Amino acid sequence: MRLLKPGNEWLLTVFAVVVTCASVTTAGDSTKRIEIYGANPAYWQYDGKPILLLGGSKDDNLFQIPDLKEHLDLLKSVGGNYVRNTMSSRDEGNLWPFKKSNDSYNLDQWNEQYWRRFENFLTLTHERNIIVQIEIWATFDYYRENWAVNPFNPKNNINYTAEQTGLPVEVSTHPTRTGNNFFWSVPAERNQKIVLKYQQRFVDKILSYSLQFGNVLYCMDNETSVTKEWGKYWSQYIKARAKAAGVEVHTTEMWDPWDLAHEMHSATFDYPDIYSFVDISQNNHQKGQKHWDNSQLQRARIADKTRPLNNVKIYGADTGRFGNDRDGAERFWRNIFGGLASARFHRPDSGLGLGEKAQANIRSMRLITDKMNIFTCEPHNDLLSDRQSNEAYCLANPGKEYAVYFPDGGEVMLNIGSLKKPAAVRWLDIMKCQWVNTQDIKSGNEIKLQCPSRDYWAALITNQD
Repeated sequence: MRLLKPGNEWLLTVFAVVVTCASVTTAGDSTKRIEIYGANPAYWQYDGKPILLLGGSKDDNLFQIPDLKEHLDLLKSVGGNYVRNTMSSRDEGNLWPFKKSNDSYNLDQWNEQYWRRFENFLTLTHERNIIVQIEIWATFDYYRENWAVNPFNPKNNINYTAEQTGLPVEVSTHPTRTGNNFFWSVPAERNQKIVLKYQQRFVDKILSYSLQFGNVLYCMDNETSVTKEWGKYWSQYIKARAKAAGVEVHTTEMWDPWDLAHEMHSATFDYPDIYSFVDISQNNHQKGQKHWDNSQLQRARIADKTRPLNNVKIYGADTGRFGNDRDGAERFWRNIFGGLASARFHRPDSGLGLGEKAQANIRSMRLITDKMNIFTCEPHNDLLSDRQSNEAYCLANPGKEYAVYFPDGGEVMLNIGSLKKPAAVRWLDIMKCQWVNTQDIKSGNEIKLQCPSRDYWAALITNQD
């Protein structure tokens, strides 16, 4: 590979591509790929059909878990089709990607069992039409106690030294302090070629498997606080590799700040040529009406260049530090009713994972969205009146269909003035995953929607056929 630098931009000229076009067509149907939906670029399409991404899982680096097949089958059985996969090795029982001899790793040799796990994961998800969002650099693997055992740490490999690379052998600070210059190796920063060589080799190995599968999205990092040049470099690198292999892929970055208005997020929101979708998972630290308002501000921000807004992590569980079970469930529904492309419950203990409550919410979301054309709908809280803060949220294609979500019971007025035919209201008991009653309504300007009880409810209003 040769790097050319016209002006301030780095371009990749690929002479020896690890993945060939021929290899890309060997895994399943090569035309079955995740793409931005042409008719509404706020959403994804897969195999040529629009798709709503819903998910939850018990871990982040799913390729490393022993009961992967059973876990994916459970997800599929409740209507899920979306998982997160960090290329992480920091949990007990995990493998690292490189071969170890005695006490040192050799970055020129692979741990084949690690890569078999990864390939098996891609195969199983592809067979089940489950979309995978990979995080290339698992940030927390490169700090504190995890860096102490990481093969990229110069004290742990035979390939380079701390003196040759400038890499630290100890990083005692949290990733927000950006104390590991492992993430400053790219040409626009330190241009540390020794380190970059092995970073590229790792990414090439990932792509040698993943580019064969069309169900993969790419996120550069997890909750990163480093320079924007790092993510930009890897996004362009991955896209260049994919193009050379004859396929198109979609990339994003995940920044650490919880406030989506923070300057760091501008690097993804404002540069669609670098990142073709935006992951806004950190907004899922917000609660109630603020959670909704923040995401809607960002939808408006990119209205002239609409792209999917993904939520690969939804925080909130009684066991964690970022809200309780109720917060997690509310965030899941507000995201989808807010016109966002995906929603996945974060792993325990910070999220509901794929526990019973997560399963119920995924089932019920699929129950209601399968009965409407969500891809023609938009958030329409403007159609609600007599509404309190965080009381109800409306997703609608006015004149055809309306869905209203209630986080904790209540009643609101819904403007249905554009309906031209008699309609019906169906109530969904979310936690029981049951439609409980149907009420016929005549045409009019407004109807009162009064939940049957407190707790989680959704109402679906459609024309009578």
